[in-house]
Amino acid sequence: MPRSLRIAGAWAAVLALGLTGCGTPDGDGGPHARRAQAKTSAPDRVEPLKTEPKPVLPATVTSADGHKVTVKDTRRIVPLTGSLNEIVFTLGLGRNVVARDITATFEQAKKLPVVTRAHDVSAESVLSLKPTVVLAETTTGPAEAIDQIRDAGIPVVVLDPAKSLDDVGPRIEAVADALGVRKAGAELTERTRQRIAAVREDIPAGKGKKKPRVAFLYLRGSASVYLLGGRESGASSLLEAAGAVDAGKESGLRKDFTAITSEALAKAAPDAILVMRKGLASVDGVDGLLKVPGVAETPAGLDRRVVSIDDGVLLNYGPRTDQVLKSLVEQLYGDAE
Repeated sequence: MPRSLRIAGAWAAVLALGLTGCGTPDGDGGPHARRAQAKTSAPDRVEPLKTEPKPVLPATVTSADGHKVTVKDTRRIVPLTGSLNEIVFTLGLGRNVVARDITATFEQAKKLPVVTRAHDVSAESVLSLKPTVVLAETTTGPAEAIDQIRDAGIPVVVLDPAKSLDDVGPRIEAVADALGVRKAGAELTERTRQRIAAVREDIPAGKGKKKPRVAFLYLRGSASVYLLGGRESGASSLLEAAGAVDAGKESGLRKDFTAITSEALAKAAPDAILVMRKGLASVDGVDGLLKVPGVAETPAGLDRRVVSIDDGVLLNYGPRTDQVLKSLVEQLYGDAE
C-alpha cells in the first residue's frame, strides 16, 4: 500500500476515535490550563459571507478520486465531513445543506440529521435525503458506500483533506467551484487569507525570543488512546505559523501519530502541549494528563503548560483557521510581555 494511503488511513482512524465518549470535565489545571479554557469558550458558530451566492450551473470539476463530475443542482447538499460542512455554510449556502457529519458541531448545523460518523458513511441515510450533490474526502468511507451513492446517480465530488495552511485557499475554492459559486469562493479565500495574515503580524516568537517547542498529543482516555503527533499529524503547519516548533516533528517522528512513550516525550522535550479540548476532558483535565507516562517529566508537564482547542476546528484548515491560530497564539504567549 502506498505510504500516502497508509497515512490517510491512520488519520481517519484517529478521527474515528476522536468521536468516542469523553470523560469528566477538566480539573483545575493551574493558571495555564484555566487560561486555555477561557480562550476557547466563544460561541461555536461560522460566519457566512454577507451576500448569499447564486450558483452558476452546471459546474463540471475533476474529483480527487479521478472522476469527472457535473453538478446541475445544489438545492440539497450533503457534505460528509465537518470541515466541508463548515465551508459550505460559510460560502453562504447553509440553507441548502440537508445533512451533516457528526463533527459538524457549529451552531448553524447542529439540528441537521447525522449521516456519517467519523468517516463511517451510511449510504442509505444519505440517499433517503434525496441529495442533489454529495461532497466527500479521500478518507471518507467505506468505499462501497461512496460507490453506492454514485451508482444511484448522485454527483459525488471527492476532495483531498487539508493538512496545512497552504491548503486553506485551494480547498475553499475547490468546494466553491463544485457548487458553481466561484466568485464567492474567491471572496471567502481572500477574507480568510487576510484574517490569518492579521493574526500572524503580531506573534511574539521570533522577536529575540526562543521559539517554544509544542507537542501535539491526541488523547482519548475512554479508549486508552494516547498518541504523539509527528510530521504528518496535520498540526505542524499551524504550530509553525504560531512561531512555535512542532516538537514531535523536530524529534524525528516521520509518521502522523506514534504511541506515547516516556522515551518519545523525553526526546521531544516540549515546552507546551497542544490537545483537543474533548481529549483533555477524557483524561480528567491537566491532572489526568500528567499521569500519562512521560508527560509530567517534560518541561511542559513541569510547568503544567497545556493549550487546548475545540475538536471541531483545530485541524480543519478552513474559514475559521484564523480563530484557531489566534487562540493558539494567545495561549502560548499569554504571559509574554
